[in-house]
Amino acid sequence: LVSGAGSGIGRASAQALMDAGWTVVLAGRRAAELETTAAHAPDRAHVVPTDVTDEAGVEALFAAIKARHGRLDLLFNNAGLGTSNVALEDVSFEQWQAVVGANLTGAFLCTQQAFRIMKRQQPRGGRIINNGSISATSPRPDSAPYTSTKHAITGLTKSTSLDGRRYDIACGQIDIGNALTDM
Repeated sequence: LVSGAGSGIGRASAQALMDAGWTVVLAGRRAAELETTAAHAPDRAHVVPTDVTDEAGVEALFAAIKARHGRLDLLFNNAGLGTSNVALEDVSFEQWQAVVGANLTGAFLCTQQAFRIMKRQQPRGGRIINNGSISATSPRPDSAPYTSTKHAITGLTKSTSLDGRRYDIACGQIDIGNALTDM
């Protein structure tokens, strides 16, 4: 499963996984963009439009994975947003909530559902990769919401790694610097 698979790093990652022979569930808010990603290898793509900030939507995503594929071996928590150079004092509450929802709450909800599947499948376990950012430790100016959530992703990664050990669930994090994406 790759969240945020409709563009940027998510699309590139999903396509690389398909090229490597994986069947990839593509999740994201924009169905048309997900279909574009899926066109890369339609026989290895399963499109499930999902807003990762919506708990019921995430539950439905994982129910669809379980129903169609029977298991989940890899989750790439990639979905995310930022604010475009907004001074801290000018960040609206709605902007803050949108970034926290996509970058942190979405990763938590997906991780929680992945645990429920990975703990019970045979063979047990799986891998979770969280998309962090070098911004967590070296922020750019006017990026408080994004930087805060990426710092929190490191905590989620460490907790997930610790809690997953006894179930053969490994969790790691990538901290990408600059990448040529729309974001």
